[in-house]
Amino acid sequence: MARAAEFRREALCLYRDGPRGQRQTAAQLGIALGMLRTLARQGEVGEGLTSEERAELPRLRREVRILREEKAILRKKALLPS
Repeated sequence: MARAAEFRREALCLYRDGPRGQRQTAAQLGIALGMLRTLARQGEVGEGLTSEERAELPRLRREVRILREEKAILRKKALLPS
């Protein structure tokens, strides 16, 4: 699993920063062009997150939403006359 994640990161680096085109990069990596494009699309979404980090995202997003709601409530309360 760790090797696969490292391969994805390396492929994304070559795809984004490499001097070669998509076809040449895919050939260099020994994968199909469509697979390279899929890895790039997934990389844009996940940016190389581990499975643990990906699993933690929903909890963190929920926490941010709750904190924003609490902040909005406190702002409204501060505007009320005492």
